[in-house]
Amino acid sequence: MAQHFVLRMRRELSGEIEQPVWPAGVTCRTLGPRPDKRDAKAAHSVLEAGFWEGGGGAPIFRKWWPQLRKDAEFDPALVFLAVHGKEVIGMAQCWTSDFIKDVAVHPRARRRGIGRALVLTAFQAFAKRGAAHVHLKVRDGNANAFRLYRDLGMTIISREVD
Repeated sequence: MAQHFVLRMRRELSGEIEQPVWPAGVTCRTLGPRPDKRDAKAAHSVLEAGFWEGGGGAPIFRKWWPQLRKDAEFDPALVFLAVHGKEVIGMAQCWTSDFIKDVAVHPRARRRGIGRALVLTAFQAFAKRGAAHVHLKVRDGNANAFRLYRDLGMTIISREVD
């Protein structure tokens, strides 16, 4: 079996952070203090669709949602949803440890700047919380995601076995 690698990337937050620009008709909100299960299911469905194409995977909803809510680093204010009309088309799930856990955009909504806006929104949220930097991991072969993160000022700090 072939070995898979992930790149750990980091961005300092001390400088100015670019303002997110959302495509026309797209807004951003969080899961909020009392997450609605429908929003959680919609976010999960974007995660499944996005990760399937990126070579990863997502656990089934009935396992993912309870595990997420029980995690000590989970804060629904750090789960950002890109919404078009009533449909969730992108999501960024972050941990309280200044870590961007997952970023996904539904395949039919890509190439519109939604992923970029989600990551910038996360950067701003962490900066407002006083974080000095933010981390994430990306699969070594996920060229599009890597290019996005690099373009947003993230640098590789390590390469790890997945």
